[in-house]
Amino acid sequence: MPGLVEELTGQVSGSVSYGERLSAHTTLRVGGPAAAFVRAETMEDLAAVTRVCERHGCEWLVLGRGSNLLVSDEGWPGVVVTLGRGFRGVRVEGDHAIAGAAEPMPVLATAVARHGLGGLAFGTAIPGTLGGAVRMNAGAHGCELRDVLCWADVFRHGKVERLTASDLGMRYRHTALGTGAVVVRAALALRFAESGDLAGEMAEMRRWRRDHQPINEPSCGSVFRNPDGDSAGRLIDTAGMKGFAIGGARVSPRHANFITAGHGATAADVYAIIGAVRDAVVARHGVWLHPEVVLAGFPADAAGRSAGPRPGGPGGGPDASTASRLSSPAPAGGPP
Repeated sequence: MPGLVEELTGQVSGSVSYGERLSAHTTLRVGGPAAAFVRAETMEDLAAVTRVCERHGCEWLVLGRGSNLLVSDEGWPGVVVTLGRGFRGVRVEGDHAIAGAAEPMPVLATAVARHGLGGLAFGTAIPGTLGGAVRMNAGAHGCELRDVLCWADVFRHGKVERLTASDLGMRYRHTALGTGAVVVRAALALRFAESGDLAGEMAEMRRWRRDHQPINEPSCGSVFRNPDGDSAGRLIDTAGMKGFAIGGARVSPRHANFITAGHGATAADVYAIIGAVRDAVVARHGVWLHPEVVLAGFPADAAGRSAGPRPGGPGGGPDASTASRLSSPAPAGGPP
């Protein structure tokens, strides 16, 4: 895209680079380059990215810590935007906390606990940013963002709108935010609690993660959403897929709903495992698993393991929410 990087550089206050490898910006540590990589520091930067992308007819997506993202080995053909320090910060007002979308969830959970506020301890188990957590209604240990979200400021159509949890249509791992929306700030309604109790609760959640998840290996967290009344991990395990490997990637022996990327792993390896696991669970249990992981740069394939439609225009949300969630329907004749 001739002139894209130069035009962005002239209009964005943050940094702009060409050919940035996205493997350095995802927790899976795989994936190819972006045509342009922008670190946005202001609302004006987001507006500039929108204008430039519309002018060039290119796609863009926003990512936070890349904790729920699989980028293809070919990379992303458009612009990738990450929210910089201008979108961080935490302010506590009574039993409410207001934070920037780029604030990492574990950092935010620790910060509010220091103010004696409970209700967000589960955030220590969410490796992404607040913006990404709002967009996908992230959760852990039986809690979700919708339990505490008061409102979110969302940039779309060149302006900022303040939306409540109800406006966002939050449900299990889903909101109604479209591809042209970016969460930039949010307010959380919390509760006062004893600092000792909070510290113990958070320590227990960290211990549970250490004991049950492969936290020291590159992964994207839980790959599949839990079906109603069941556990994706249990279904994968009992389908005989725990430890299943392709290339340098494998289903974690520690937790079957995690795929880890070892030495030499490629995005294609991870993608192939996702399809193989889903096929095995269908064959064994008749259940069609829907991945949580977001795909960027993957076309649909002949087996029906689709990334869904690629975004047709500008837009996004932290942690790469513009890209598809692999929520394509089952092939004809397959499970619903």
